[in-house]
Amino acid sequence: MSGSGGGGGTQQAAHSLAFRVMRLCCPTIHVDTSPLKFDPCDLLFGEDLFDDPIAASHLPRLLSSQLNTAAAVDPSDLSYRGRFLLNHPSESLGLPGLLVVPQSFGAIYLGETFCCYISINNSSSFEVRDIVIKAEIQTERQRILLLDTSKSPVESIRAGGRYDFIVEHDVKELGPHTLVCSALYGDGEGERKYLPQFYKFIVSNPLSVRTKVRIVKDTTFLEACLENHTKSNLYMDQVEFEPAQNWSATLIKAESHSSEHNFPMGEVLKEPILIRSGGGIYNYLYQLKLSSPDSAQLKVEGSNVLGKLQITWRTNLGEPGRLQTQHILGNPITRKDIELKATEIPPVIILEKPFLVHLNLANLTERVLGPFEVWVSESDSLDEKAVMVNGLQRLTLGEVQAFSSLKFKLNLIAVKYGIQKISGVTVFDTIERKTYDSLFEVEIYVDLE
Repeated sequence: MSGSGGGGGTQQAAHSLAFRVMRLCCPTIHVDTSPLKFDPCDLLFGEDLFDDPIAASHLPRLLSSQLNTAAAVDPSDLSYRGRFLLNHPSESLGLPGLLVVPQSFGAIYLGETFCCYISINNSSSFEVRDIVIKAEIQTERQRILLLDTSKSPVESIRAGGRYDFIVEHDVKELGPHTLVCSALYGDGEGERKYLPQFYKFIVSNPLSVRTKVRIVKDTTFLEACLENHTKSNLYMDQVEFEPAQNWSATLIKAESHSSEHNFPMGEVLKEPILIRSGGGIYNYLYQLKLSSPDSAQLKVEGSNVLGKLQITWRTNLGEPGRLQTQHILGNPITRKDIELKATEIPPVIILEKPFLVHLNLANLTERVLGPFEVWVSESDSLDEKAVMVNGLQRLTLGEVQAFSSLKFKLNLIAVKYGIQKISGVTVFDTIERKTYDSLFEVEIYVDLE
């Protein structure tokens, strides 16, 4: 880690001690803002010369003496005659290979580790003794103690000396933060003095996470869109969805044709996903399913909490970050008393020939329901009805215990060919005198032969 310049603080001239704070963070790459350098060949001859291969081959020999003279300029020569010459192609990038240590706290983001080097200096001409040092982070919600030497005070700091220490804090809250450094000490005259200094900074959100939930039959799809709000590229080490109880999650990826499939260590050494600085985005898609989809009790007792995302990343120079989202909610769960599903339907149904539909009636309550009557409602016009009941128009069923199900068959006949729908099934509770209409709808294919 590299040290960065510390922020200012509040101090009084009468104090012998003073705090100096430097944030420890990775440096940035220095970019040379001087004018662009050029190659003398481009200036003297232009690009047309290279159209003639014979002339181009003689050019290095003709200019070698002049270029060597420019490169060997005496350092005491203040004219800097060769300062605009491009001596190496890499110089055109404007990156001299230097690293710059930030001179302030800089941008601090949620999920990072705030680490700083604190030095308390004795600028007086006498020794100070029994120094109790405290360092803490104050936010709008809480105060976090980072260092406290009350039980073992620093014995003394000589004149012109200092005492150094390092503190760390995992940033878990947005908004204004204040680093409070304080010292209680005895000066040269034996008087106890108290020195507080304050360093304020703002914690911003590095990522925004937008989610969408879609339900297709018994499968729930969760789309998570991550947007980078920092000024640095973020390399995502892990974006993992932790499903809630009774849910399972699978990350859906596009097929990759890279060579990593043939490399045994491809999964271990896989390239991290890059989300570019200043608004870059990346989308993740998860497929969610109930661990026990046939359990009626889960649907009654469960909630619409799907889970949460665990996100870890690194910046350009490897500084880590970690975030955990709040619980992601799915669509509100509709509480049902009963549920009717078709468990088996013939793949091809012949026109005007009877066929059986296997059904399952589930009780989703904590009490016994039934007995039931089942029938298929008739439409006003016979021409509009494609599937009709074959035989008894009403089917009588027994009781269904709490959180249990009852299987039965319905004998139907199709009077229209093509793709049709079985709908309009009605279930009637003969005890509670309650009717459940159109509990399910399913498509069938009706053939002529």
